[in-house]
Amino acid sequence: MEQFIYAAGTILVGVFACVTWFWGSNFILDSMYPARGAHAGRNIKRANLIRPWLFLGPALLILGTYLVYPVADSIWRSLHDADGAEWVGMANYRWLASDPKFRESILNNLMWLVVVPSLSTFFGLLVAQITDRLRWGSFAKSMIFMPMAISFVGAGVIWKFVYDYRGADQEQIGLLNALWTGMGFDPQTWLTLPFWNNFFLMAVLIWIQTGFAMVILSAALRGISEETIEAAILDGANPWQLFFRIKVPQIWGTIAVVWTTITIVVLKVFDIVFVMTNGQWGTQVLANFMYDWMFRGSPDYGRGSAIALVIMILVLPIMIWNIRNARREMN
Repeated sequence: MEQFIYAAGTILVGVFACVTWFWGSNFILDSMYPARGAHAGRNIKRANLIRPWLFLGPALLILGTYLVYPVADSIWRSLHDADGAEWVGMANYRWLASDPKFRESILNNLMWLVVVPSLSTFFGLLVAQITDRLRWGSFAKSMIFMPMAISFVGAGVIWKFVYDYRGADQEQIGLLNALWTGMGFDPQTWLTLPFWNNFFLMAVLIWIQTGFAMVILSAALRGISEETIEAAILDGANPWQLFFRIKVPQIWGTIAVVWTTITIVVLKVFDIVFVMTNGQWGTQVLANFMYDWMFRGSPDYGRGSAIALVIMILVLPIMIWNIRNARREMN
């Protein structure tokens, strides 16, 4: 009950603050530039120039506080020692270049970047095409989309049970080991298998992101002109040609947006690795590596901030391309 009262109070305070700002700022602006008298026309023009900023101002202030300031602070900290007391210049970045765990993180992130966006987009496109032809396609889509409603931590816990290992003399409760032993093999500690354990972790994110890709690409497929499809059928195109030569080229821009969106998620992946392996057994990724230095043991804010900036630099070009591509499609 206490949490409910606190949440309800927060909502009421927020709504009251928004209404007060809306009414009060407009009242002051209209008092400064009244729409009457000899200068009414000039006052209206000035008020119209200022009014949009009254609504953008709070949003820009919040964005500046929670986005711009942390970036500036991270840059400053990355050039200082562990507690930010002493200037060390580029020492933290030189350490990154020589650290084996950082190299492991980069290589693992690259593998994630190749596998997860490509398979998520492929499966999403495949499911979108198949379910559009089924009577129960809407039900199938809802089931495939359902993992999107689960947090990454929740998904990690679920799949940790899927990969669960018990001794060879015990009953296996993990789905994968139950199937594996059912075929006559010995149970495996899947999450500790070198190299392959990374793909077992990737499967979790593919499972989640396939639903996202399916929804976006299904909408794109439905937007294809029926005339082009009918014309291709009349020209003798078979289903494969119809799909790959007619439909896919027309939604290529949407496929690229889905791909890059999932790529950004992959570059920031943390929760799944943290919950399932905590970066052990060769599964370290950049976000988890940053967390280890920033918050575990004796925190080193300098090195943690340097890793955070590497992640930001990797994400930034993809975000810029995605935004430009979205604007181009809107125009």
